[in-house]
Amino acid sequence: MNDSLLLDSLSAVKDTVVQAMESVASGTTINEVAQQASEGGLENLPAWTMIPFVLMLLMIAIGPLVAEHWWEKNANKLIVSLLLGVPTAVYFMIAYGMDGVHALEHQVIYDYVPFIILLLSLYVITGGIHLSGDIKAKPIVNTCFLALGWVLASIMGTTGAAMLLIRPLITTNQQRKYSTHTILFFIALVANCGGLLTPLGDPPLFMLFLRGAEFTWFMGMWGPWLVTGAILLVMYYIWDTIMYKKEDWTALSADSREQVPLHLGGSINFIYLIGVVLAVAFINVGTIPAMGEHDAPIWLKFLREIVLLSLMFLSLYTTKKKVRFELNKFTWDPIVEVAFLFLGIFTTMTPALIFLNHHAGSLGFDQPWQFYYSTGLLSSFLDNTPTAVAFHSVATGVDFSQTAVAAEAIVAGIPEKILEAICIGAVFFGAMTYIGNGPNFMVKAIAEENKIKMPSFFGYMIKFSLIVLLPVYIIVQLLFL
Repeated sequence: MNDSLLLDSLSAVKDTVVQAMESVASGTTINEVAQQASEGGLENLPAWTMIPFVLMLLMIAIGPLVAEHWWEKNANKLIVSLLLGVPTAVYFMIAYGMDGVHALEHQVIYDYVPFIILLLSLYVITGGIHLSGDIKAKPIVNTCFLALGWVLASIMGTTGAAMLLIRPLITTNQQRKYSTHTILFFIALVANCGGLLTPLGDPPLFMLFLRGAEFTWFMGMWGPWLVTGAILLVMYYIWDTIMYKKEDWTALSADSREQVPLHLGGSINFIYLIGVVLAVAFINVGTIPAMGEHDAPIWLKFLREIVLLSLMFLSLYTTKKKVRFELNKFTWDPIVEVAFLFLGIFTTMTPALIFLNHHAGSLGFDQPWQFYYSTGLLSSFLDNTPTAVAFHSVATGVDFSQTAVAAEAIVAGIPEKILEAICIGAVFFGAMTYIGNGPNFMVKAIAEENKIKMPSFFGYMIKFSLIVLLPVYIIVQLLFL
């Protein structure tokens, strides 16, 4: 972005604000001014309106690396979201009138609110489930732990499955010297790749679900899910078997003696979890068309969210405080962090999505593999949810009539194979770095709290993701995309 373009951008913002102020003084309504400003239409949205969105994503990516202590405060995240989001929203509404208002309304009310309520309900409900115990840390046991988390990730979300299993897995391996590799494969399998089969599995999938993909459609990606999981589990079992043979026999002897049976606390929350699955699957426009009517009452439009919040409050009321707050060390900070950050993301993302949609044809993207690797690359370093939504917006603006996917069924407004590429790229490549998906850093932090030495940011990539995960992802692309 050169200086002249930046100055032009700032000047445009200034002019619209001044015009609005002058209109108030002259008695002209804001709506009339907005209508005059929007004569060019949203198709003429300038490229510079994407700057706040890019800045928002960059802050999320580099904030923990360059300003760790400042960034870890949720209040500062809210400040960043408001500083970038509010001016974007004000300019967008003034410059593009009701078109801008309706676009923001869709993003904030009908995307952000359901998104946050789903994450909140899953976070609270899974936070009431506690698995404890210490069993023998043999390679087959650890592999079963990872396989269980891989399956659960699509049911209770990658964050829920990761937080349920990470502490008992660490406790099981506490007598072993070599356990770093176990955490790395846990991040890949449980915190990322396992969550591909339902909209509950990973946030980007829920956003694509809101854009028209049916709940059961995601289960059709069982092929990439199964291949990826099977390869990684086999690789892990071989790796762990080699490392197990290097362990000191006295440590393994202590591991055999110091065993505690597995115990599950807060099991009533599995009932609420089933309720979440059923609510997302069946309380939507597809099964209740009246929810999508323009004049539908507000309670009907948000019936799914009302049910999810009810299940959340039931979880809070019926789960013993000892299980949630003492054993699980439950706090509200992580979900508050997500709410603050995504408020800024969804607001600044609005003009970015519209611009990408209108200029999609000039990007040259019309093949599944292009969407797969592009979505994956950005999902590795930026949050995978806005990345997936952005590339879906690109895809809706591409003419696929002359491509190999022209005969594909249309799902969520785009060819099915393109949507699969976006979904798989967003979910899988989130494991390429610590910042690719929310649970990654959480798992790393818990491991380090328990004295497990974890690789640095770039060490993780060099020693694990580039040499272990990337070849698997290339195989998936060659087989399925």
